[in-house]
Amino acid sequence: MMNVYLSIFTKLESLTVPPVWHTVLRICLPILAIVIVFRSARSLLGFRREPEVWAWLRLGADQLIPVTHWENVLGRKRTADIVLDFATVSKNHAVLTRRDDGGWTITDIGAKGRVEVNGNRVLNGSVSYGDVINLGGLEMRLEPVSKEEARLQSGARTKAGKGHSPGLTLVLLTLLQALLVFSFVINDAGPLARIFTSFAILAGVEWAFFIAQKLIHRSGFEVETIAFFLMSFGLAVAASSDPANLYKQLVSMGLGMVIFLIVGLCLRDLETAAKLRRVAAIAGVVLLAANLALGSRVNGSQNWIYLGGFSFQPSELVKVCFVLAGASTMDRIVTRRNLLLFVLYTAFIGACLVVMNDFGTATIFFLGFLAIALLRSSSYPSVALILAGVGMAAVMVVTVILAVKYFPYVRNRFAGYGHIWAYMNDKGYQQANSLICIASGGLFGLGAGCGWLKNVAAADTDLVFAFVCEEWGLLMAGTMIIALGALGLFVVRSAKVARSSFYTIGATAAISILLGQAILNFFGTVDFLPLTGVTFPFVSSGGSSMMCCWGLLAFIKACDTRQNASFAVKLSQKEAEKA
Repeated sequence: MMNVYLSIFTKLESLTVPPVWHTVLRICLPILAIVIVFRSARSLLGFRREPEVWAWLRLGADQLIPVTHWENVLGRKRTADIVLDFATVSKNHAVLTRRDDGGWTITDIGAKGRVEVNGNRVLNGSVSYGDVINLGGLEMRLEPVSKEEARLQSGARTKAGKGHSPGLTLVLLTLLQALLVFSFVINDAGPLARIFTSFAILAGVEWAFFIAQKLIHRSGFEVETIAFFLMSFGLAVAASSDPANLYKQLVSMGLGMVIFLIVGLCLRDLETAAKLRRVAAIAGVVLLAANLALGSRVNGSQNWIYLGGFSFQPSELVKVCFVLAGASTMDRIVTRRNLLLFVLYTAFIGACLVVMNDFGTATIFFLGFLAIALLRSSSYPSVALILAGVGMAAVMVVTVILAVKYFPYVRNRFAGYGHIWAYMNDKGYQQANSLICIASGGLFGLGAGCGWLKNVAAADTDLVFAFVCEEWGLLMAGTMIIALGALGLFVVRSAKVARSSFYTIGATAAISILLGQAILNFFGTVDFLPLTGVTFPFVSSGGSSMMCCWGLLAFIKACDTRQNASFAVKLSQKEAEKA
């Protein structure tokens, strides 16, 4: 069988294709890519944003206040989830939380007035329907939504993929992958058997994952489709620049998907996720400590650990730990203890990255930190958090200035910034050639394997945007940015109706890191910013980066509030039967 398989590709390598087919393929690929991204984005962004009512709070005889989140801050402040404009109620008085089993708990968050349930003071206790909650003398009764209200809300909830058919989008993605392989065939570029096998494995995995989600009654697959779409570019880049790296990328994808599933399953139970925050925080500390002790310096940064024939970047995996620890801690940021712990944890990570000379990754973590801080910018602790962020930024600026002065590696990167044409043979060599290759590729590219940029160091990592532009065109490269932008808009829209601030914070921090990486990678390539060595999510070669991106994607998936969309949200038996 293997001999037959190899003989087929031997014949393909000798195949002569008329020039017109080269032109047709170069035009069809970006059109197909645009259609895939458009369909995925339209499906993701076309859902209802009206919040659902999960319970009612009755004040007096005739005033009903809707409870629209799984986690609700009750207080006098206008930015509270449930505003209680009474003098005896503190600005942030208590948190009313819906458990996964449908029950409720209430937590005193340091208010001046007591929190009581049925006349008994509680700091963190259960609340049942019909119980009377007393906040500083203000009494209210927790009441359930009626069966008719629940039925109407369930019927009005947007069903993932409705009218957009994620299955059809996946068919188009498979066709795109087949055309990418064909582009290597007609250009006789690279080992065709290895390239075909790699793309066949990718297509098989994405279809198996799609079918598995259908079997558990999930209908939303747009987030994963965008990830597989970007991964198709990653495999194409590897096939052109370093075909021997293809199987490594596939293994990284497999490990990343395992992380994606594990994190997603942990997010199904918020109490479990909250308990895991300590494990995640400790894991991040251990990984960075190991990096400091065992890391090897590559291109000026001590961010790699080599074990036998394998290497990985611990700082990439720390990003997932950071988001999990930050989201599960900061969902109750109104407590000063959580605020202090998170600031110290972030400062520790930043200090380690500065010592390792990895300023690009330090910037990414800082963006994630700011995203979390801005979500709680309306309270005094949050103002303190932002001030801490400003302080960290100032420290980073001073550190960078000192690094530019005393470390040649950093100094060369900043010296070439903005003057790449004057230093195009040394300090600006990478970016100058990237811009030349972007221009030579035009809208439709030179063709798979026909680019020159692969001869430049870090072409398939730091300069991957220019790599895609040169071989597949600016239109194809632009769809990568649009695809990530669609995920960003999806998180923004979902955050407004998220069932818990945990999901909101986790998804916002995750997309901030992914978009931050893409922006730094793109702007560094075209000399709008100094080249930082940050990878483009899912596209740049690198196993650690791939695993990190899949791990962060789980937080975005968990934020999906559409009906039966996310495996990170449990379905009731009735919902599963209707799906």
